[in-house]
Amino acid sequence: MSGSDGTVPGSDGVLRCPWGAAAAADYLTYHDEEWGRPVRGNTALFERLSLEAFQSGLSWLTILRKREAFRAAFAGFDPEVVAAFGADDEARLLADAGIVRNRAKVAATIRNARAVLVLDQPLSDLLWSFAPSDDRPAPESTADVPAVTPESTAMAKTMRGKGFRFIGPTTAYALMQATGMVDDHLAGCTFRPSPGVVSGL
Repeated sequence: MSGSDGTVPGSDGVLRCPWGAAAAADYLTYHDEEWGRPVRGNTALFERLSLEAFQSGLSWLTILRKREAFRAAFAGFDPEVVAAFGADDEARLLADAGIVRNRAKVAATIRNARAVLVLDQPLSDLLWSFAPSDDRPAPESTADVPAVTPESTAMAKTMRGKGFRFIGPTTAYALMQATGMVDDHLAGCTFRPSPGVVSGL
């Protein structure tokens, strides 16, 4: 039986956000264990930023299923290592069937790693500076969950001004959702995280 707020029971009967209760086990695990939980740390956030950019125009499930291949291809998303990638690395990445072989997105990821290295503050501090106050009410249904906010628009504008690519307001908001800068688990979702749970340190 679905919850009154739009939550949906998974195969285990536990109420979740509708997308998290999907049949794909990858979605369920990601919803339950990662999405909406605060993430800090330059490498962890560079990974999330990169994956969100690669997802643009594609299913998030596609990215989840290629995640380990992405990590292997991009040296664990260590910005210092990725920033040093050259033409041979780009060719290697574009020949790697385990990832999304999009020339513009590959180039943007390398460029973004270089942009991380010249920031005047840690990437984690910069991104989290756009997190809104935590007194927002929990969304009661998916209709209450925005695709873009003033904060995500400001984040995207600032990041582009600092040389980052493939980050618009929608991608920025998806990043904020994924890394716990905002908590968009529905009010009745069993996995709406408790305050203070931080990963990616």
